[in-house]
Amino acid sequence: MVKKEYLLKGLGCANCAAKIEDRVGKSAGVLEASVNFATETLTIELKNDAGDPLPEIEKIVRSIEPHVVVSEKTKRRNPPKEYFLKGLGCANCAAKIEDAVGRLDGIEEAAVSFGAATLTVRLKDGYTGDILPEIEKIVHSIESHVEVTEKKKQTEFKIVKPAEPAKSTGSAASSESAASAESAAFAESSESECHDACCESVSDTAPAESGSSVSDKKRFSVFQYVDKKRAARILIGALVYLLGILIHISHETALPGLSDIGILHGTPAEYIVFIIAYLIIGGDVVYKAVRGIFRREFFDENFLMTIATLGAFALGEYTEAVAVMLFYQIGELFQEMAVNRSRKSIYDMMDIRPDYAHKIISSDDGGSGGYETVSPYDVEIGDSILVKPGEKIPLDGTILSGASLLDTSALTGESVPRTVREGDAVLSGSINKSGTLTIRVDQLFEESTVSKILDLVENAASKKAPTEKFITRFSRYYTPLVTLAAVLIAVVPPLVLPGAAFEDWIYRGLVFLVISCPCALVISVPLSYFGGIGAASKKGILVKGSNYLEGLTQVKTVVFDKTGTLSVGVFDVVRIDRPRESALSDNDLLALSAAAESYSNHPIAHSIVKAAEDKFTGNKSESVSAASAASAVTAASAAIAASAVTAASAVTAASAVTEHTEYPGFGIKAVCGGKTVVIGNLKLMDLENISVPDLPDTGSAVETHIYVAVDGVFEGRIAISDKVKPDSKEALARLKKSGIEKTVMVTGDTDKVGRAFAADLGLDDVYTEQLPHQKVEALEKIEAETKSVNPKSKVAFVGDGINDAPVLTRADIGIAVGGVGSDAAVEAADVVLMTGDPIQLADAFDVAKKTKSIVYQNIIFALGVKVIFMALGVMGIASMWEAVFADVGVTLLAVLNSMRLLRLK
Repeated sequence: MVKKEYLLKGLGCANCAAKIEDRVGKSAGVLEASVNFATETLTIELKNDAGDPLPEIEKIVRSIEPHVVVSEKTKRRNPPKEYFLKGLGCANCAAKIEDAVGRLDGIEEAAVSFGAATLTVRLKDGYTGDILPEIEKIVHSIESHVEVTEKKKQTEFKIVKPAEPAKSTGSAASSESAASAESAAFAESSESECHDACCESVSDTAPAESGSSVSDKKRFSVFQYVDKKRAARILIGALVYLLGILIHISHETALPGLSDIGILHGTPAEYIVFIIAYLIIGGDVVYKAVRGIFRREFFDENFLMTIATLGAFALGEYTEAVAVMLFYQIGELFQEMAVNRSRKSIYDMMDIRPDYAHKIISSDDGGSGGYETVSPYDVEIGDSILVKPGEKIPLDGTILSGASLLDTSALTGESVPRTVREGDAVLSGSINKSGTLTIRVDQLFEESTVSKILDLVENAASKKAPTEKFITRFSRYYTPLVTLAAVLIAVVPPLVLPGAAFEDWIYRGLVFLVISCPCALVISVPLSYFGGIGAASKKGILVKGSNYLEGLTQVKTVVFDKTGTLSVGVFDVVRIDRPRESALSDNDLLALSAAAESYSNHPIAHSIVKAAEDKFTGNKSESVSAASAASAVTAASAAIAASAVTAASAVTAASAVTEHTEYPGFGIKAVCGGKTVVIGNLKLMDLENISVPDLPDTGSAVETHIYVAVDGVFEGRIAISDKVKPDSKEALARLKKSGIEKTVMVTGDTDKVGRAFAADLGLDDVYTEQLPHQKVEALEKIEAETKSVNPKSKVAFVGDGINDAPVLTRADIGIAVGGVGSDAAVEAADVVLMTGDPIQLADAFDVAKKTKSIVYQNIIFALGVKVIFMALGVMGIASMWEAVFADVGVTLLAVLNSMRLLRLK
C-alpha cells in the first residue's frame, strides 16, 4: 500500500470536497480517499501496483471545481526560492500573483507574503529551468511597476562578526528588530499604489518583517482571501435590485428619468430589471447548477438555490426570488470569510516554523569568520549556527557556547522557561529569550522537531473521526431525500386536500428546498476537529488524527507504565549492599556496574553511570550522555587503581567492554576486561543459576534493587529509588473527574515496589513484574474486562513510547509521554504528550471532550433549526426570506462556534 497527499489549492466548497473524496475513492487502484476541507488536502491510499493517480485526480477535481489547483505534497521537497516584490502595495494583487505563479508548470507551490512583500516558491523535483522570467511576466501583467528580484545569499544578507555570543544580554525586542532591519528597510522603499483599483493601499501602514507581522495577520486574516470581484458583482447586483424595488413600490407613480423611457410598475421593463439583477448576483450559481446537471451531480447548494429562485420567478415572486439569491450570496461571502479566518487562526496558532538561520562561517585558521543568514534548508548536519535573543531556534542541535532561557511553550505547552547551557540539546521551534547561543546542528531541517510537529498536525486531519465520516455519508443521502420531500409537498397536497392551490404548495416546496442544504454540518464539523487538534498542539499535545481525538472521549480505562510516566524516571543510587564474603569494595562494584551499563539507554543504566561519574569525578550532572558514560567509567578505573586492593582487575574490567547483551525486562550481561558481569533483577540471577543470599532490607518500600554478579558469583546489589511526579496525583484526580472509570498500572518492577507506588497514587489496580510481551497480554485482559461492561468503551495505554512500543501499538489509544524528538514515540503512539507532565494527559481528555461537545452542539443546532423551519415552511408560515437566513445564518453561526476551540485555555 502506498500513501500520497495532494494539495487542493482554492478549495472553498465543502460539498464539492465530499464529491471529490467520493469520486477519487472510486478510482482504479485507490483503496481509500479522504479530503480535509479545513486543510485543503486530499490523502489517498493506493495499491502497490497502481500507476500515477495525479492525472485522474486532476480530471476529477477540474470537473467539479475547475479553479482548484492540484499539486502533490511531498515530505522531502526542494528548498524554496524567495523573491522580493519591491513596490507591492495591493493585497488583492498579491493574491492574484500567488494564484497565477502557483499554476506555472515548474512550480509545486507558491505563497506571497503581502506584509513582507516576498514571494516564496517551491520548484517541482527535476525542474532545472530559470523560473524568474515567467514570474516577472506574471507580476508585470498584474502590477506593472513591481520589481522582482531573487533573494541571494551574497546580496540579501550581510556577513558580520558575531559579538561575543556567550556574553550577549540584549533584549528580545532589540534582537528581533535587528534581525529584521534589512526587510524593514526594504519595505520602507516599497511603493504604496494599487494599479488594480480593487483595494486601498495599505503597505505604508504595514511594518515588514522576515514574515508577516502581527498587525498584518490581524488586518488581513478575514479579507485577504475573499474574492473581491465577486463582492463587487454582488454590490452592483444589489444596486440594480434596489432600483427594481423602487419601480415595484412606485405603483402608478412616475419615477423621474425612468417613466420617460417606459420603465413603470407592471410593465415588462420592471421584470427585465429584476432579471438583470438576478443574473448579476446569481449568474455563477445558475451556471454551476447547469454544469452539475450535465455532469449528473444534481444535489448541491447551487442546484437547490437555482430551482428555488427560478420557481419563485415562475410564481411571479420576482422581488423575493432576487432577494433570496442576494442574501444567499452575501451569506456565502461571510461564510467564506469566517472559514478563512478559522483556517488562518489555526495555522497562526501553530506558527512555529523558523524562517531563517544564522550559519557561522569558518575562517581559514579554523575560527569563526562571521555568519551569513540563510534558509534553514541550507544548513547541514555539523554546521554551527548563531541564535540571538528573541529568535526561534531553527534546527535541532547541541549548544557549543552560551547560556540562556528557552521558551518551549509552542512545542511542549510548558509556560516556564527552560534554562540551557553548554552541552545541552535544544529543539527547533523554541524561542531564545536571553543570551546568544552557538549551536551545532544535529538534524536537517526536514527532520527537525518543528518540521515533524507541523507535519503531524497537518496530516492529522486526514484521519477522520467517525462523526466526521457519518456527516459526509449523511449529507450524501440527506439532500436527495429532502429534495424528494419538497417535490411531494408541492404535488401531493393539492391533489388530496380540498381547496389546496398548486401555487401555494409549490411555494412551500421551494421554501423547503432552500432550507435543505447541509452546508452547516459539512463545513463546521471538520473545522471543529481541526480546531481541536490545533488547540491540543498549543498545549503541547500532538493528536495524530481526529479519530483519535474523538476516541479519547470513549476511553473508560487508562493503563499506565510506571517509570517515566507516573514516576520521574530519573533514578538515584541510594545505597550499595554487599554480602560479607564479597571480594569487591563498593567502588569496585560501582565501577564494574557502570562499565556493564554504559551501552544501555535504560533510565536505571543512566542512573548507575551517573552515580559512577559523580563518585569518581565529583562532577554532579543532571543527565548522562554516551560521552559522560565513557568518562565515568574511565574516572572510576583511575580511582580504583589509586585506592583499591583489586585495582588491577577493576581497571581492566572498566576500561574494556568486549561483549554486551541486553535482555529486555531482565538486565544485562557483559564482558568487561575479561570478567563476566551480570547485572539485573532476580529473574536474571535465576536464569544464570547465580545464588543470591538474603540481605537485610533497610530501605523504603519503593526502592528498586539491581543485583550484580561477577564471574558467576553474587557480589552485591545496588539500591536505587524513583519518585512520583509532582503532578501525577492531580492528573489522576482530573481523569476520574472527566469520566475515567478505572486506572491501572502495568510495570516491570517488583510486586513490592509496584504496589507501594499504586497505593500512594490511589490507582485501582496494578500488574507487576511484567515483561514487554506480558504487558501486551495484561492490556488485552484489561481491555476484555472493560468491553464486557460496555463494548463501545476504549482502553488507553500511557507509556514512554520506547520500551512500551508494542503495547502502545496494541492499545485502542496509545499515548506516549515526553515524546519530543523521539521517533519511537511518534511512530508507535496515537497521541504524543510533548513533555513528561501527567497534567498534559488530563488536558488531552479535556480538549477531546470540549471538541466533541462543540461538534454535537453544531449538529443539534443545525438540524434543530432546519427541522423547525422545514415545519414552518410546510405550514406556510416561513417564507423564502426566513429560509435563506435559516440556511446561511446557521452555517455562519456553526463556523463561529467551531472557532471557540481556538480560545481554549
